[in-house]
Amino acid sequence: MMADVTPGMIFTDILKSKSPAARAWIRGNAQNPQLRGVVNFYSTPYAGVLVEAEIFGLPNIATQFSSDFYAMHIHEKGDCTMPFDNTGGHYNPAEEEHPQHAGDMVPLMGNQGYAWLAFYDRRFLIPEIIGRSVVIHQMPDDMKTQPSGNSGEKIGCGPIVPIS
Repeated sequence: MMADVTPGMIFTDILKSKSPAARAWIRGNAQNPQLRGVVNFYSTPYAGVLVEAEIFGLPNIATQFSSDFYAMHIHEKGDCTMPFDNTGGHYNPAEEEHPQHAGDMVPLMGNQGYAWLAFYDRRFLIPEIIGRSVVIHQMPDDMKTQPSGNSGEKIGCGPIVPIS
């Protein structure tokens, strides 16, 4: 008897056994030099992208048992020169209202400075985001304020590059 296979099972297999097609190495701004991490982008058989993020050194690292949310977006430009002012707006090729931008991603939940998450997204394809950047903001995205969710200062940034 053959077992049913769910997308989640396929995503787990992709994370365990496949290489990402693109990656952004995140580094913190001058006020958060301890912030580091990686965001990986994987192709899937479902015409969408599997995103995996692992971030260290978020601002709540020193507060025992703390958790905080941080906005994470894909921005138009891949220029992560400090203080990350050259990243442009959110990646938004369909010119949608926030939070429907293709670059609006799931928020990070930092638990004493560490966050890991994986999610599936069909609003962009990997070739469309190469050369753009992943930006982490100091506050959670409120999911309503235009144009970018009132998410505060850019505390982390990494250009999205293809993996050869």
